Formats: sequence, structure tokens, C-alpha cells
Amino acid sequence: MSTTIETTNTIPAGTWQADTVHSSVAFEVPYAVATFSGEVADFEVSLVDGRLAGTARIESIVVREENLQAHLLSPEFFDAERHPVVSFSGRLRRDGDAIETDGEITLKGITRPAVLRGTIAGPAVDHFGATRVGLELETTIDRTQFDINWNMPLPTGEPALSNEVTLKAALTLVAEEN
Repeated sequence: MSTTIETTNTIPAGTWQADTVHSSVAFEVPYAVATFSGEVADFEVSLVDGRLAGTARIESIVVREENLQAHLLSPEFFDAERHPVVSFSGRLRRDGDAIETDGEITLKGITRPAVLRGTIAGPAVDHFGATRVGLELETTIDRTQFDINWNMPLPTGEPALSNEVTLKAALTLVAEEN
């Protein structure tokens, strides 16, 4: 069975849910001379008639160092006990394979505007007969606007951790049956 990739300016109608096995939500932040990254394992994303909405549980942050993970969950960073969820909501716009949404991110109880940009593929029917859409989205936020202010100076006096954090989502959304 062949699949066809649609390149139009329409957003798929109906209700779509993230296939979390084939999706990921991640972050990257410049740290010292490299980039520190992690993922959020527990998240939900839906697309309902062009409106994208998602939540991620902060306690499910995955990084390679257990002590660092505990630090990220602490009040110095995400304060997972008082603010267990980060959320996003916004309406998608499509121009061929390009996708953009003006929306809002809520993190640590603070809501700020955010523009997510990326690409869309599909809809296409998979080998099991399910209709899927792929979204690759990215935005950069200033973490200090969400009261995430921890830092430590390097020997040069420069901060070790950048304030600019890139959020990325690679999503496979599956159409719900009516």
C-alpha cells in the first residue's frame, strides 16, 4: 500500500491524538561550551480542528544524571511539586509543508506567548489503516521569564547556563475514528 504526502494549505480537520511511542518532546540549552538536553517522557498532545494542545508532566523529565534530574525538579528550576505540568495551546497555520502556531506556554504557573514553527507531513494512511499526521515543531523561550533563574558563573565570570532554551516536539498524530 502506498502513502501519499499532502502539501496543501489546509490543517487536517477532526480530532487527532499523539502516538507517544512515535513522538518525543525535548529541550536543549547551551551549557558552558556545549548543549545540555533532555526529554519529557509523559506527555499528551491533541489536535482538534486545527487547535494544538499539549501537556507534559515535569516529574517525567529524563536526563542522563540522576542528581541533575533531582535538581531540575527542585524549586531552583521547575518546582515540580508545586507546578507539575507544563502546557501549550495554539491554533496551527499551514503553508505547504511549513507549519506555525501562535500560542501560549504555561510553565511554573506563568503563561507567556510562544510561536512554534516547523513542518507538517501528511495526512497519510499507515499499514494498519490509521490516518497519521507528522509535526516537527520548535520554539525558543527565555527561561527567566518563567522564573527559572538558577545559574553558576564559569571561571571567566560568564554564566554557565544560557537563558535561551529550545523546545522541540516531533509528533505523530493519529486521527480518531468517528
